Amino acid sequence: MTIRLYESDMQATACDASVIAVTDDNQIVLDQTVFYAQGGGQPGDVGTLHWSGGQVDVINTTKGENGAILHHLVEGAPTPAIGTRIEAALHWDRRHRLMRMHTGLHLLCAVVGAPVTGGSIGADKGRLDFDLVESPDREAIQAGLDAAIAADYPVSLSQISDADLDANPGLVRTMSVQPPRNGGVIRMVRIGYEGAEAFDYQPCGGTHVSSTGQVGPLILGKIEKKGKQNRRISVLWAQ
Repeated sequence: MTIRLYESDMQATACDASVIAVTDDNQIVLDQTVFYAQGGGQPGDVGTLHWSGGQVDVINTTKGENGAILHHLVEGAPTPAIGTRIEAALHWDRRHRLMRMHTGLHLLCAVVGAPVTGGSIGADKGRLDFDLVESPDREAIQAGLDAAIAADYPVSLSQISDADLDANPGLVRTMSVQPPRNGGVIRMVRIGYEGAEAFDYQPCGGTHVSSTGQVGPLILGKIEKKGKQNRRISVLWAQ
């Protein structure tokens, strides 16, 4: 099992680790990693593994069996031996843009206020699909996003139990994907101040910036009809 450092420290850009497995198709498993494994609409991280006498690029990161995180290498790239101590370093600019966009999509979810049927997070553009019959008011959504970003709400992590989530099913905003349940614990992302009603509060395993002001200016892209009761809303950077 790989310790997922990104789940508790989303600002970490690198870590020291040991190689615990190497697959036949050039995938490296480490005992711990800062590389986010693809899931929940967020792409897997890319970056570089460094060790004494070697270096190789990671082109994707995914989840493997039994809690392993797979660091994918280019076919034919040199691989470190099991037990090798390495430094795993993210391509931070890309990851930080994904964090900003992921947090921005949480804001979009809160502003629209409808169940989410799907989504995608990119470094330059993101989108959410909503369970809506009619298209929402474009100007109202843009105003809501602008206000949430200007408010610079803190973004924080907490945990609840499986039982707590089962007792409050409305916390799950996604209709097609259930949040990961890790040993009876659910990771929650809160946007807003402690002791006050949250702007957004929902299960999420992804990475985020520490405040909404760090998202930066977002503008709405298309609002598209994708079925009788499905509306797709895209957002992209305003700069």
